[in-house]
Amino acid sequence: MSDQLKGLLITLTGVLFVVPDSLFVRLIGGEALVVSFWRGAISGALILGWVLLFRGIGPIRMALGTGWYGLVFFVATGGAGILFVLAVSLTSVANVVLIIAAMPVFASIYSRIFLGEPISPRMVVTMAAVAVGLAIIAYGSGENARAHWTGDLLALGVTALFPAGLTAARKVRHVSMVPMVAMGYLAASALLMLVISPLDVPAGKWGFVALHGVFITVSAIGLALGPRYIPSAEVGLLILLESVLAPLLAWAVIGEHPGGWALAGGAIVVGALAVSNTVALARQR
Repeated sequence: MSDQLKGLLITLTGVLFVVPDSLFVRLIGGEALVVSFWRGAISGALILGWVLLFRGIGPIRMALGTGWYGLVFFVATGGAGILFVLAVSLTSVANVVLIIAAMPVFASIYSRIFLGEPISPRMVVTMAAVAVGLAIIAYGSGENARAHWTGDLLALGVTALFPAGLTAARKVRHVSMVPMVAMGYLAASALLMLVISPLDVPAGKWGFVALHGVFITVSAIGLALGPRYIPSAEVGLLILLESVLAPLLAWAVIGEHPGGWALAGGAIVVGALAVSNTVALARQR
């Protein structure tokens, strides 16, 4: 199997396993912070176990040795996980995943500020289009009973926070940050224990809780390993699948209609990013 095909299959697996993330939050239906606790605790423990089983203690020591860069990634990963669940609990699934699709815009801004990388004309046009799409989604929150601006703001928080971690990780790209993903999740869950009752899960929903953690584990590992074999633009195109499929899955399973404004704004966001990544991929090849 070629590296290209291997990278595509691994990354695609990671993307497909993250698609039901927001749906699991809906299906569990418990307090958002409790759901976030178990999401982080289960996936963090499983990811850490995977690292120890297949790679040993070495990668953990290397990740801990990255200093401030590792710390930023650690905080961004743990914090974004909590904000994501809170966002889904307060606004529509479509709004959350379509807003989060704008993460490459923030990543480009951070790379310009902290890494000194120029923002290409292609990204300037992409940013302008994404801003229009996000404005349309925000406007539609007042027209959709399931959507609310508070959840939209939290989703925007995820969109701003997680790329900060990715930017920091690029400064130490020779070190795998998979152990930091596990530790970030586990640390966030440990903090949540101070303010929640972990066993306060709705009756009959423990199966969904366990499955949720397993899905996040497979996704995290796939999205960490796949990009080693294929260009970043190709990874970006595959990740956009979540923005398209997650609202459709929620619509099909629990009847949560995305709303016309979210669909229109999301089409602009996803379309702009898809065109931008396709252009970047063509240039790389």
